Amino acid sequence: MSDEKTAFMKAFVWSREKPKTLVIIPAYNEEANIKRVIESICRHVPDVDILVVDDGSTDSTAYLARAAGAEVVSHPFNLGYGVACQTGFKYARRYYYDYVVQMDADGQHEPRCIPDLLAAIQDPYVDVALGSRWLGLAEYNGPLLRRFGKFFFGFLAGLLTRHKVTDPTTGFQALNRQVVCFYCTNVYPVDYPDADVIIMLDRAGFHVKEVPVIMYRDGSAQSMHAGLLRPVYYGMKMMMSIAMTLLRDDSDLRRRALPVPFGSYLDEMVWTSQEALATQAGHAQGRSPG
Repeated sequence: MSDEKTAFMKAFVWSREKPKTLVIIPAYNEEANIKRVIESICRHVPDVDILVVDDGSTDSTAYLARAAGAEVVSHPFNLGYGVACQTGFKYARRYYYDYVVQMDADGQHEPRCIPDLLAAIQDPYVDVALGSRWLGLAEYNGPLLRRFGKFFFGFLAGLLTRHKVTDPTTGFQALNRQVVCFYCTNVYPVDYPDADVIIMLDRAGFHVKEVPVIMYRDGSAQSMHAGLLRPVYYGMKMMMSIAMTLLRDDSDLRRRALPVPFGSYLDEMVWTSQEALATQAGHAQGRSPG
């Protein structure tokens, strides 16, 4: 066995003895907040690894994140929130993390709530723990348009999944490895992974649970929901994405995205071979896969 394969196998054995958790932080021009967020995570959950996905920032976000002790992956230019999240998921899949916590870089999400999210996904019947700001752990008074969007898309997601959804736009969540691998497929939204993803998870057979968390209001103009035109654009895009989710069958994609029990090296090899076989099968039937 080559040295590279041996190293991967040793990492796999170690990960079975002690589950590995990665905190993913997508960041774009967050030099004012990123250091404080990382330090707070280290203070409340010192045993996790931290990855900052720098989405083409033009300020010192990447430098300050590294200085604070986080790993940093940088995009050459701004690709959008969903792409930044997926970069983190692919990193977690490659290095065989058991659990992933996703949170924002602007300081909205309270890091001391991370253990609550991780505790929820220890339940074998829970695949994703969504942090909800509306479940009463602390008072949150968001903008009027955000509250309307929360009500509308929460109602729609609840109607389609038959489960109550109080915070469909939350970016504070914990996932197990199976969901991480599922998020690495081409069905994951590149811009706004919110209510459409909750519906997609349900249709693919995953189990989602909401957990009360503390969030703080972000009043910066940088927010994807700030202003008047952005929320309108967001609403239109989300409706289109939900419609496409309902027309698509993701159950087979989940099966192909299952993680394999031999570490990240073989995981990548099996994933590539599965995708190649699916492509060949699609061509043989005169259609594209998925």
